[in-house]
Amino acid sequence: MLCLPPRFAAIILAFAPVFVQHRTWRHAQLLWLGAMLAPGRRTVSSLLRIIGLRRERHFVNYHRVLNRAVWNSRHGARLLLGLLINRFVSHGPIVLGVDDTIERRRGKRISAKGIYRDPVRSSKSFFVKTSGLRWLSLMVLAPVPWAQRVWGLPFLTVLAPSERFCRTHNQRHKKLTDWTRQVAVQARRWLPKRTIVLVGDSSFAALDLLGALTRQSLICITRLRLDAALYAPAPPREAGAKGRPRKKGARLPTLTQRLQDPNTKWQSISVSGWYGNTERCLEVCSDSAVWYHAGQPVLPIRWVMLRDPDGAFEPQALLCTDPARDPYAIIGWFVRRWALEVTFRETRDHLGVETQRQWSDQAIARTTPCLLALFSIVTLLGTRLTKRARLVVSTAAWYRKQRPTFADTLAAVRREIWAAQGFSMSRSRVDSQKLSKALREGMTYALCNAA
Repeated sequence: MLCLPPRFAAIILAFAPVFVQHRTWRHAQLLWLGAMLAPGRRTVSSLLRIIGLRRERHFVNYHRVLNRAVWNSRHGARLLLGLLINRFVSHGPIVLGVDDTIERRRGKRISAKGIYRDPVRSSKSFFVKTSGLRWLSLMVLAPVPWAQRVWGLPFLTVLAPSERFCRTHNQRHKKLTDWTRQVAVQARRWLPKRTIVLVGDSSFAALDLLGALTRQSLICITRLRLDAALYAPAPPREAGAKGRPRKKGARLPTLTQRLQDPNTKWQSISVSGWYGNTERCLEVCSDSAVWYHAGQPVLPIRWVMLRDPDGAFEPQALLCTDPARDPYAIIGWFVRRWALEVTFRETRDHLGVETQRQWSDQAIARTTPCLLALFSIVTLLGTRLTKRARLVVSTAAWYRKQRPTFADTLAAVRREIWAAQGFSMSRSRVDSQKLSKALREGMTYALCNAA
C-alpha cells in the first residue's frame, strides 16, 4: 500500500477526530490518497487499484466508509474551514461564496435526483432540462499566493433534494434560499468573531434570505434587479403620532430610470481581476436606499450600478447589505464569485465529480462533498511543497501559460506522493531497490489502463 509523505501528514492527520473508529480512519486515508492519484473515474474500485489493493479480499470495508460507517462530515467541514482560514485568510474580512451546481446522474435507485435547468447548455432564449442532483456549496474565496489569483475553496457542501424526494420521505421541502440561510448561519457560528462577506448571484437576491442573514451580522453581496422598488429611509417619527411607525420613505427612481437619466453622475474606476482579465475600466454610480416589498422585511442596502464605456456587456447592478461599505470594495468582492464556477469545472475535469457510481442515499450524500473538499485539501497540501515545486507549470509548444493552475498543483502533489514511495534514494548507495509488487500494479493501472 502507498504511504503518506511526511510533509503532508500534519494536514491529513488533522481530520482524524472526524472518525470514530481507527479502522475507518485508516481506510479513509487510503481512499483520500487514491482519489488524488486516480485518473478518470473516482469509483472505490479505481481508488483501490491505484493504491495497490486490487487483490484486497475485504474490499467491501472501503465501500462501507461511505455508505455505512459512522463519521461526522459537519465536524470535518469545520476542521477544513479552520485550516483554510489559518493559511489563506488569517486577518481581514472572510469572503465566502455560495452557489449551486447540478451533478448529472441517472438511475432508478438515486432517489434524491430531480429535473432542473441546465445552467451550462441553457441561455436566455433556450431552456434545457437535465436530470441530476443539486448541490449547494459554500467556499472560501481567497487569493492563492503561487497562482496569483483567487480560488474558490469548498469546505461545506449540502444536498438539496428534489421536491419529489421530500414528498416520498415525508419531509418538508426546503428551497435553495432555505439551504443557503442554514449553511451561512452555520459558518457564522463557526466564526463568531470574524467579519464574513457572503457573495452570491441573482438566485440569492431574496429579501427574506438577505434579511435573515443581516440579522446574523453577515454582509451579503448579490445582483440587484434594475426595476427593484427602492425607497428613501423612513423619516423620524414625530412625537405623539398615531399608528405604526413608517418602514420606508418616499419612492426613489428605479435603476433603469437612473441609467437613462443624462444627469446621473458616473465615476470611472479600474477593477483588477475582472472575470479572468487583469484589469477592466468601468463606470460606476452608487447610493444607499431601502429595498422593500409588501410582506417582506425592510432591508437597507448600498446599490452599485456598473456599465462598460465600450458597451461590451449590458449594465448591471449589485447590492450590499452594509450601506456604509465602499463601492469599490463591493465590486472587488463580487468579482471573486467567478472562482466558484472555475472550481466546479476543475473538480469535474480533475477530481472525477459525476464519475462516481454510488447509489445508496448515505454514500451519495457523502461522496460529492468529499470530492469538492478534496479541491481544498489539495490546495492546502500545495502550501507544504517547496517554492520550486509549486511554480512548475505544464506547458507545450501549442499551450502556454504564465501562472500555475489547480491542475499543476494537483500534479505537484501527486509527484510528491509518488516520490515518497521509494523513488528518492540516496546517491551514496550503489545498489538499486526493486519496487514493491503493489506499487508496480498501481503504476501500471495509472499509466497503461484506459481512463
